[in-house]
Amino acid sequence: MKLQLALDDIPLSAVLALVEHVRAYIDIIEVGTPFLYAEGLAAVRELRRRFPEKEILADMKIMDAGEYETRQALAAGADYVTVLGVTDILTVKGCLAVAAEFGKTIVVDMICEPDLAARIKQLEAVGVRALAVHTGVDQQAAGRTPLDDLRVMKSASRSSQIFVAGGINAATLPDYTRLGADVVIVGSDICHAENPVAAARTMHGFLYR
Repeated sequence: MKLQLALDDIPLSAVLALVEHVRAYIDIIEVGTPFLYAEGLAAVRELRRRFPEKEILADMKIMDAGEYETRQALAAGADYVTVLGVTDILTVKGCLAVAAEFGKTIVVDMICEPDLAARIKQLEAVGVRALAVHTGVDQQAAGRTPLDDLRVMKSASRSSQIFVAGGINAATLPDYTRLGADVVIVGSDICHAENPVAAARTMHGFLYR
C-alpha cells in the first residue's frame, strides 16, 4: 500500500519545502489539478528534478486529446497521469497507448461516474490497470465519502490497482485500508496540518506497520 500526497492549493515554493520535509513518509507526489492550473507542467519538471526517487502523478483529469495531453505530462516527468472515466473510450485508449510507450501508468479517475461496475468492465477490457475512487470536495461538503464507491470498485475490478481520494485523514485511514485500497491519497490532512511531518509520519507508519 502506498501513501500519495495531493498538492492542490499551495504555491510551488511552499510545495518544494513541504515535500522536502515529508519525503521520507510519502510514496507518490500528486501535482493536483488546481496546482497544475497555477504552475503548469513546470511543477512536474521541478518536482522530478528535486525528488528523483519519488513517483509523481500529474492529475490532468484528461477529457479529450488523450494522446497529446498524456505525452505532455509524461515527457515532463510524471509516472502517472489521470484521465476521467466519464470520457470517451477512444480518449482512454489514446492515453494508454502513450503510457505504454513511456512504460508509465494511466489512472482512470471515476469521479461522477454513474455506473461504476459497468464502466470498470469496459475500462479493464481495453487495458486499464489503475482506477481511482474520487469523492470531490463539493460532494464531501454534502456529506458523501468514498467508502461506498470503494466497496463497489473493489468488487467490480478484476485487474486494477485502486487509488482512493476524498477527505481522508488519520482517523479514517483504517477504513480504507480495511477495504483494500492500494493507494491512499491524502491532501489537507498533511498539507495544512499543524505539524505536516508528524501527520505524514503517522499515516505512513500505519500503512507500513
